[in-house]
Amino acid sequence: MSSERPNELSEQPSGGRQSSGDSASEGATVVVRGQSLPDRSPKSRAAEPSRGEHEHDQAQDEVTVLVRGENVADRQPKSPRDPSPQDSGESEKPSGDVPDTPMSAAKVAMQHRLPGLDDEADVGVQKEHLVTRDGKADLTFTGTLLAAAAPPSAPRGQWQEYRIYETNGGKHVFSKVTRSVAADQRDTYEADVFDPSPASVPSKLLRSARDLTHSRPMTWTDAAVAFFGYDPLAKTLYRKLSGQFEEHIS
Repeated sequence: MSSERPNELSEQPSGGRQSSGDSASEGATVVVRGQSLPDRSPKSRAAEPSRGEHEHDQAQDEVTVLVRGENVADRQPKSPRDPSPQDSGESEKPSGDVPDTPMSAAKVAMQHRLPGLDDEADVGVQKEHLVTRDGKADLTFTGTLLAAAAPPSAPRGQWQEYRIYETNGGKHVFSKVTRSVAADQRDTYEADVFDPSPASVPSKLLRSARDLTHSRPMTWTDAAVAFFGYDPLAKTLYRKLSGQFEEHIS
């Protein structure tokens, strides 16, 4: 009797593996992480009930369930530093945004008022004016602001302002200001003066060039077109002067 019992015990592991394979084919296999389960005879297990219960509780804390067809490496959690495609897509900034640069609060307020300008109430009012220009002396005179124009919006934070003045002495001043809401970009100022007097050198030069191709003398409207051109903002400025810049044909 004692010689046959070891043979019976030696056959038990193969039976255990067969049942494990059957359970794996049905769904999942339960393994213990980091340790192996030693073979024990029923006698030794009965002799140490308290130790078996302790190992059973510890094994429950360290059990990993493997889904059929997957490896342990496939089930490892992603690193928190590696965002999922959905997360990375949400964090991307939309294209075409204005770069993050410091902005001038005063010029942002001016941008929000477009096409309105701070001095549009001065149109038609005789007063002292100061016209700034880069690279030359600023212009001061007493006269009237005839017209001013600005675009309806500035989606990129930059825009231009056109103005035409008439002095009490009959001269005309043309001003072009380019503004930007960026705090690190200064506004630029251009200005020119048209003097109809023959003693004016710029007027003589304009008249000479004009007389080569036209019979009529140069006027301040011709000088304005030479300064502003015919871009959309310039045409808006001209329309505020009652059609003086329109070309009439028969």
